[in-house]
Amino acid sequence: MMPKLDLLRRITDAGIVAVVRATSADDAVRIADAVLEGGCPAIEVTFTVPGAHKVIEALAARYKPSELILGAGTVLDPETARIAILSGATYVVSPSLNVDTVRLCNRYQVPVMPGVMTISEVIAAMECGADIIKLFPGEAFGPSMIKAIRGPLPQAPLMPTGGVDVNNVADWIKAGAVAVGAGSSLTGGAKTGDYGSITKLAAQFVERIKAARGK
Repeated sequence: MMPKLDLLRRITDAGIVAVVRATSADDAVRIADAVLEGGCPAIEVTFTVPGAHKVIEALAARYKPSELILGAGTVLDPETARIAILSGATYVVSPSLNVDTVRLCNRYQVPVMPGVMTISEVIAAMECGADIIKLFPGEAFGPSMIKAIRGPLPQAPLMPTGGVDVNNVADWIKAGAVAVGAGSSLTGGAKTGDYGSITKLAAQFVERIKAARGK
């Protein structure tokens, strides 16, 4: 497995994690193909997907770690986190803060990104060793929330998920997000079999993130 610091650097360099809620392993692979072709190397397979661990196994077998930064999402407990890691996930994302999940991931030196909604949760996540803090649901706040949190907590590494699209991604990055999570706004084309639109959108996301960072 790639060292934790290298993984975190690659995720933040890319600036985007594609959230995949596919209906099958085949669909997840096709979404991954499309996202990678667009220049986005990180995807998160959510555990709302039937047989999610098998989808993760299929992607881990198909791609080298240097090609795909493969993560697991909607991980609610340490048991699921361990299954995800054994299946090939190299980072773990949760919609909320579960301290035992963070501890397990730290034990195995796997990057962990718990979800938070409040300032006190941001502090609690940092105190228990979260690597990146997922602001969720992003649409409930907007980019101004990132700036507001980073006022008193400039050290907080925040990643909004939910409500992030290609038109506002630059605002989130400029507000101080270290990366963003993008779900249906990026991968929605899969529902109609339009994987080409995913590739196109992934490229636009990457381009706008670079521009927002002044690169």
